[in-house]
Amino acid sequence: MPALTPDKRYIVVRGRLWRAANPHLTDADRARFVSDLMHARRAVKTARAAGDAAAEDAAHKAVNAAKIALGERGPVWWDDGAPDLNRRMARNTPYAAWHAALPPEG
Repeated sequence: MPALTPDKRYIVVRGRLWRAANPHLTDADRARFVSDLMHARRAVKTARAAGDAAAEDAAHKAVNAAKIALGERGPVWWDDGAPDLNRRMARNTPYAAWHAALPPEG
């Protein structure tokens, strides 16, 4: 399981911050959006295997919509004005000391 920053805004994978899902979503909403995301990812795989570029494009758009609904993309879900550090290396962010204290990933 990836480490979650103390403010629950990011998970850390191989030293990189990735925006976490909005923790304020209801369990029902989170489950629905995750289901939508998994369905869309399967659709990408199916379309790719079939060589259907239009279906693949539509599936990628569905993936993006689900990630926006989860809060992993699009506008940030927090409201304190903190910048979005998504995809940055943790060692180059205000989370550097926290990240350095974590046990090694693996």
